[in-house]
Formats: sequence, C-alpha cells, structure tokens
Amino acid sequence: MQSWITTVLASAVTATVAGLAAAVKHLWHRQRAADDGLQALLHDRIFSIYGDCQHKGFASVEDIRNLDYLYAPYHALGGNGTGTELVKRVKEMPVEPAERG
Repeated sequence: MQSWITTVLASAVTATVAGLAAAVKHLWHRQRAADDGLQALLHDRIFSIYGDCQHKGFASVEDIRNLDYLYAPYHALGGNGTGTELVKRVKEMPVEPAERG
C-alpha cells in the first residue's frame, strides 16, 4: 500500500513542478515581449527627438535631458546600436540656434 501512495505523491509532485515550470516560462516570454515593445517605443522616441534636433540644427538643454531620461531605460533593456549613436549625435549638436545674418 505504501508503494501506491508513493507513486501517487511522486506523480502529483512531478505534475506540480511541470505546471510551475510552464507558468514561469510563459510569464518569462510574456515579459520579454513587453520589454521588446518598450525598447522599440523608447528607440522610436529617441529617433524622433534626433530628427527634430537635426531639423532645428541644434539640441536644447531640454532635448538633451529628455534624451538622457529615455536612454537610461533603453540601454538597460539592451538597446545600444543606433539609439546610442543618435544620442551621441544630439549631444554633439550646438545647444543654441545659430544666429541668422
């Protein structure tokens, strides 16, 4: 009789562990998809600010602060590459518009 109880308990534990593993895997994939989406939105905003600054010909202090604020989580989510390059380019722009003569 003990063999029967041991078999049932082992099966229950195995099923519980398998269920928990499946739930964790599902949640991990769901979180990763959310992170990828957030990273894409941050990249889009960085790209947009870069385009605005390039069009103006300068980057205001507010533009640079906003980029720094957006870039920190973008980088933490694994974003580098073009986002990093765009932030660098904006920071190299003049801070005030050129005088028109």
